[in-house]
Amino acid sequence: MTTTDTTAAQAVPQFPQLLGHPRPLWMLFMTEFWERFAFYSVSWAVALYVVAQFYHGDSAGQGWAGTIFGTYTALIFGTGIFGGYVADKLIGYQRAILIGALVMATGLFTLMVPSKAVFLLGLSLVIVGDGLFKPNISSMVGQLYGRDDPRRDRGFTLFYMGINAGAFVAPLLTGWMAGYFTDTPTQQNYRVVFLAAGVGMLLSLVWFWFGRRQLADVGRPLPGMEGRGRSLLVLLGSLVAAPLVYLLLSRVGTIGLQWIIGLLAVGVSAMLISEAMRHDRIQLDRVWAMLIIFGFNVLFWMFYYQLGSSFNFLAENLVDRKMFGWMFPTSWFQSVSPLTIIVLAPVVSLVWAWLQRRRAEPSIPRKFGFGLIFNGLGFLVLMYALKSLIDPRGMIPFWPLAACYALQTVGELCLSPIGLSMVTKLAPPRLVGLAMGGWFLSTAAGGNLSGLLASYIAGQNGMTAASALSGFTFGFWLLLISGAVLLLIAPLLNRLMHGVK
Repeated sequence: MTTTDTTAAQAVPQFPQLLGHPRPLWMLFMTEFWERFAFYSVSWAVALYVVAQFYHGDSAGQGWAGTIFGTYTALIFGTGIFGGYVADKLIGYQRAILIGALVMATGLFTLMVPSKAVFLLGLSLVIVGDGLFKPNISSMVGQLYGRDDPRRDRGFTLFYMGINAGAFVAPLLTGWMAGYFTDTPTQQNYRVVFLAAGVGMLLSLVWFWFGRRQLADVGRPLPGMEGRGRSLLVLLGSLVAAPLVYLLLSRVGTIGLQWIIGLLAVGVSAMLISEAMRHDRIQLDRVWAMLIIFGFNVLFWMFYYQLGSSFNFLAENLVDRKMFGWMFPTSWFQSVSPLTIIVLAPVVSLVWAWLQRRRAEPSIPRKFGFGLIFNGLGFLVLMYALKSLIDPRGMIPFWPLAACYALQTVGELCLSPIGLSMVTKLAPPRLVGLAMGGWFLSTAAGGNLSGLLASYIAGQNGMTAASALSGFTFGFWLLLISGAVLLLIAPLLNRLMHGVK
C-alpha cells in the first residue's frame, strides 16, 4: 500500500494537460481499462467453465465451482497487500505494474489448457500478477496531483469510469465471442474468452510500456532501488509465489483460507489498536469504529460476489433468456453492474452534494447501512420471482435477475466509494497503509465466504429453484437485519468517530 507521507513528500511534476487533467491520467485510464477487460472476462467465465470442462456440464460440479470462484476472489484482494509492499519497498510502481501485467497475461493464456491442475495454476498466476498490478496503478493516479489540487477527486472519478468501462465491455464482447465461435449459438467456447482476456492484458502491458514515459519520475524506483536485479528477483518471486497460491486454491480450500484470513485480521486489528493506544482515547475510538464497519463490509461482499457463481448458475439454468427468438448470453448479465455505476454514480454524487448543502448528508455508518439494505433488496426481487413467477418449465423471467444486479450496485455506490476515504480518516497516521490492508482483507473475507454460500446453494446435485430460494432468502434477511442494526448503532459509531464525516 502507498505510504501517505512518502507520496506527499514527492514533488509533483508539471505535466502537459489534456481535457483539464494531467496527460498521463488518460494513459493510466486505458491501461486500467484493458486490465479490467481481462479480469472481468475471466470472472464471469470461471465457475461456468469449471462445470462445463471438468464436470461435463453436470450440475453437481456447481458446488466446487462456487468455492473456487470465492477463493479466487479472496486471494485477488489479499495479494494486493503484498503487491503494494513490493512496489513501495523494492522496485517502484512502474516496474511492479509491468511485471504484474506479464505474469497475469501468462496466467490468462495458461487457462486455455484443458487440465484442472493447469487451470488452477493459471488462476494462481492471474492472482499473483493482479496483486502486483491493481493497487499500484491506483496509487500512481494520486501522485499525478498535489495533495490540495481540487481536481484530484475528479481525476479518480475519471479513472473509476475506466474501471467500469472495461468491466462493462468485457462480458458483452467475450460473451458474444463464446457463443459465436462454436458449433451452435447455445454452446460457449470458454477458451476463446481466456484468449481474449490474455490479448487484452497484453494490450494493457504494451500501452503502459510505451506510455510510461509520460509519467516522468512518478512511480519510478526510489534512490537505491534502480538496479534491474531487484526486478528480476520480484519476477522470480512471483513465479515461486504461484505454486503457493495454487496450494491455497487446491488444498487449503475455502474454510482453511477463511481461518488464514481471520488470523491475519486479528493481527492487523491488534496492531491498529496498539498504535491507537499510543495516541489518545479519540484515536482509539476511531479505530474501534473502523473495525466494526470492516465487519459489516465482510457481509456486503459475501452476498455481492454471488454474481460470479450462484447468479451465473441461476441465469444459465433457471432464467428464461430467450427474447424474440434470440438467446440472451449469460455473461451479459455481468454488464448490468458496471452500466448501473456509469449511469448512476454521477446521480448519487449529486444527491450526496444536495443533502450536504442542507446539512442532511448521511454519515459514513448510515451510508454503509443503506448499502447493505439495497444489496438485500436485490435478493428480495429474486425471492419474489422464485416464489411467484416460475413458469411451467421451472424458469423465471429475465428482468428479476437484471433488477437484482442493479439494486446491488446501488448498494455498492453507497458503500464502496467511501470505504478507502474512511480508512484514511480514521486510521492512526503512521498505519494508514496497514489499515488499507485491513479494508482489503475484509473484502477478501467476504469474497471467500461468497464461495461457501454458493456451494451451500448448489448442494450436492446443483442449484434448484428450491435451493436458490432458500439461499437467497437467507441472504435477504441477513442483509436486511445487518443494515438495520448498522442504522440503529450509527449514532454510537458517529460518537466514536469524533467528528469525522
